[in-house]
Amino acid sequence: MSLTVRRIGLLSFCVLMCFTALIVSGCTKEKKTEYPQVTSEPTTKQPEVPIVWPYTGLEAPSATDITKRPVSIKIENSNPARPQKGLNSADVVYETIAEGGITRFNCIFQSNVPAEVGPVRSARLSDIYIVPQYNTMLFFSGANKQVLARIKEVGINNMSQNKAASLYHRVSFKAAPHNLYLKTKHINKVAESHGYSLTTDNRALSFEKIASQETSSAATKIKIPFSYYAKIEWDFDANTNTYTRINSGEMHKDASTGEQVRAKNVVVMWAKYTQQNKKDAHGSVTYDITLAGEGKAAVFKNGARINGTWKAEKNQPPRFYDEAGQEVKLNPGNTWFEVPPKDIAIKTSGSTK
Repeated sequence: MSLTVRRIGLLSFCVLMCFTALIVSGCTKEKKTEYPQVTSEPTTKQPEVPIVWPYTGLEAPSATDITKRPVSIKIENSNPARPQKGLNSADVVYETIAEGGITRFNCIFQSNVPAEVGPVRSARLSDIYIVPQYNTMLFFSGANKQVLARIKEVGINNMSQNKAASLYHRVSFKAAPHNLYLKTKHINKVAESHGYSLTTDNRALSFEKIASQETSSAATKIKIPFSYYAKIEWDFDANTNTYTRINSGEMHKDASTGEQVRAKNVVVMWAKYTQQNKKDAHGSVTYDITLAGEGKAAVFKNGARINGTWKAEKNQPPRFYDEAGQEVKLNPGNTWFEVPPKDIAIKTSGSTK
């Protein structure tokens, strides 16, 4: 066999072996496993926190609405003044003794400002505490020199009849001085003309949607004897979970609607009354009512009474605590703060605690 033939045979053998190796390699190559690609962890959309009015805890239209500056209006509560206009529209009402045993209201409006409110009467020293706590403008008919000096000293935005006369008018269906009413349509325009802010900050009362388990006792009737001239009662209406108001034996109504005055919460705040040297035109004494600091309280909601304390700072609304020191939150809705002197005993469902 020639050398050339041998070389061709050897070359053919090598080619065959390489081809065989490629086939074997292809058959034994490990198959690549495909895995799904992970992009991101699935997320659960959190429910949106509702925007609520700071002094009712009820849902508000927008975040802008709740920055609207509240207004505080002094409304009298003598016999000739009733029925008053606007009481059921107030987010918050404070009732204190003015003089002669007659009570007077400081009504705070923000979520629902009615077109007309009244009768409007003069300011008192209690307003020096209430107005800064809620950052309101104060609407009133006038005041004695002592009260006016304190209003200026504290820096309260004065929107009295003397300062904003165009907003006030006298009605013909009541006798003076019980016939001064406030129209609210142009409040912002007049406030701006005095350089007053139309917005407020984030202060608020404390609310809860679900009834908590504070230690309480049934209280379907509340009796608060401010004086011989002002005997106040609140009756619990289980159908609406509200308290209805009776003033000196008569159903107390709001003249705007003819409906009985109602409150989702009634809170009794016992406070220190300090008699002043100043007297009114009839010789009756006036009081400084201390509504900053702390004192005894009884919170009424859901037909029950919770005993405890109130605490309030100069620039924050009050908070309430039960006898164990746990905070008592209010039901969403309007609140009436009844402020009797420390020595007044109230009665609830036969209890005199």
